[in-house]
Amino acid sequence: MSFAVSTGPGRPAASDMVHRLPEVLMIWVPLLLSAAHLVAFSIWTIWISFTPSTLVPVTGWVGLRNYNAVLASRNWQIAFDNLLLFGVAFVLLSLVTGLLLAILLDQRIRGENVLRSIFLYPLAVSFVVTGTVWSWLLNPGLGIQKLVHDLGWTTFRFDWLIDRDMAIWTIVIAAIWQSSGFAMALFLAGLRSVDADLVKAAQIDGAGPLRIYRRVILPTLWPITITVIVIQLQFAISTFDLVRALTNGGPGIATQLPALVVYDLMFQRSLLGRGAAAAVLMLLILLAVLLPYAAWRYIQRRRTNHA
Repeated sequence: MSFAVSTGPGRPAASDMVHRLPEVLMIWVPLLLSAAHLVAFSIWTIWISFTPSTLVPVTGWVGLRNYNAVLASRNWQIAFDNLLLFGVAFVLLSLVTGLLLAILLDQRIRGENVLRSIFLYPLAVSFVVTGTVWSWLLNPGLGIQKLVHDLGWTTFRFDWLIDRDMAIWTIVIAAIWQSSGFAMALFLAGLRSVDADLVKAAQIDGAGPLRIYRRVILPTLWPITITVIVIQLQFAISTFDLVRALTNGGPGIATQLPALVVYDLMFQRSLLGRGAAAAVLMLLILLAVLLPYAAWRYIQRRRTNHA
């Protein structure tokens, strides 16, 4: 004979709670540990940024001296300018590329599964591998330029990797190759979820394919578009390994990004306090992107619940 403990209508029995306990522990314990780790080290980094720490952490208080030194440095100014250029170019171009690929695959063409796998393949490659391979392709001594020269076109030049003004675009190219498949996957899911009745109604009204996409389909993709923009911006702000492998911040410091400045200050110059200040500035830039997105998501959820 068995007895079930009832806790009232609509509430799970105690036995159900016991059975779900391993599932709850597997989900929440790692999440809580990760959150605690993130918060603890963020607070520690903020504290270090206000101290005169160099090789090792030390106590003391220097106020905003580390922040002023970082903001006044040429490395940070170049890194911030590069971040603006890289972030805008990378996000817009990867967005357009991903959308065009999604529209192409949405035509139910033959070999769709193969093409989708090809476009998604770069996501399976680490950024270090991506940077290394593209550094070979863009190297004028052994990459695309040398190949074209060997074919007889000796006036062809594609030496962006060693051009101070164009080197940042090599990072944009490699990043687009790496991340456009991600944008394509999200846009394709959005295209496949568009109400077919809306499309049929537009066709009955005489709208052509271009007008249907512009007036009916694309406006429904705005939530996905914003999500892609935020995720790609997050990647652009925290980019380190791709640049490290592709250009190492060069030529000179022409392709420095904030993450490389943090690495340089902390691990190459042993200026722990300044490196922590640069890291906190990166965190503030990241929060400037994530907090408005979180507020927008909250407002959208409230509207959906009250609808």
